[in-house]
Amino acid sequence: MSKNTLGSTIILCYTINRRDTMKAKVYFCKEVTPEKLVEMYKMLGKELPGKVAVKVHSGEEGNQNYLKPEFMKPMIDYVKGTVVECNTAYAGERNTTEKHLKTIENHGWSKMFDFDLMDAEGPDIAIPVRNGVHLKEDYLGKNIENYDSMLVLSHFKGHPMGGYGGALKQLSIGCASSVGKSWIHSAGTNKDQYSLWDNLPPQDHFLESMAEAASAVVDYFKGNMVFINVMANMSVDCDCCAVAEDPCMKDMGILISLDPVAIDQACIDIVENSDDPGKEHFMERVNSRHGIHTIERAAELGIGSREYDLIEV
Repeated sequence: MSKNTLGSTIILCYTINRRDTMKAKVYFCKEVTPEKLVEMYKMLGKELPGKVAVKVHSGEEGNQNYLKPEFMKPMIDYVKGTVVECNTAYAGERNTTEKHLKTIENHGWSKMFDFDLMDAEGPDIAIPVRNGVHLKEDYLGKNIENYDSMLVLSHFKGHPMGGYGGALKQLSIGCASSVGKSWIHSAGTNKDQYSLWDNLPPQDHFLESMAEAASAVVDYFKGNMVFINVMANMSVDCDCCAVAEDPCMKDMGILISLDPVAIDQACIDIVENSDDPGKEHFMERVNSRHGIHTIERAAELGIGSREYDLIEV
């Protein structure tokens, strides 16, 4: 890793022996504040056109780690966005429209923002997956058709099944309807959330299906996307867990990019290169689930690069 100082900006160039040839730009700030979200968005220089969907994780009832709406408010207000979510495919307080809307209200989202539960009413829409091995189509809540662009505002943390959760998970499982989530988890063999968990596919098939679904959403928005990963409250568990471990690492910072592959890879690299005593526990969760494979497959599908310049501001 080399450092080049340009005024107040430090460019961290990670040279990694990978097949990708074009480096993405990922901006990184160690300060985690609502104001920094807006400042970094402005720095990126990408104005999202038309009606903007802001994809967040609304947080399972009982979870203590999800990013709260108060933290998101300046950023969402700045892009004049509508907060969007979809129902889940596991037992809890968000797997039906009625329960999810109640949770959204309890967590303050619908009190603070225009909120759209995109699959609250059917039918879902099916969008094509280019070069998919497991998925030929991805199922989204029909209301996604109401938006011209998307800000993917992700909480970077661990995940019980995927190893980690970041931009690629938000694009895939996050944007999928309840049916679509079942389709991804089953690697394209089951659309029923109630029988899904009895016969799960090999782990890598699930991870590859996440990457394939993510690629479909990237194609759908035709470049009108911005990705923000917030490395805070970093538990090994996802915000979808009602009973989650407390964070095992200190807050690392905020990253923003136009590349969903690069931003997730950068977060993994920041954890691995840190001296935080909790990183071994965090990376055990990532590696035990082969979480990096989602990034590998997404890069193969051409929706981003694993090589990047990390521009610290």
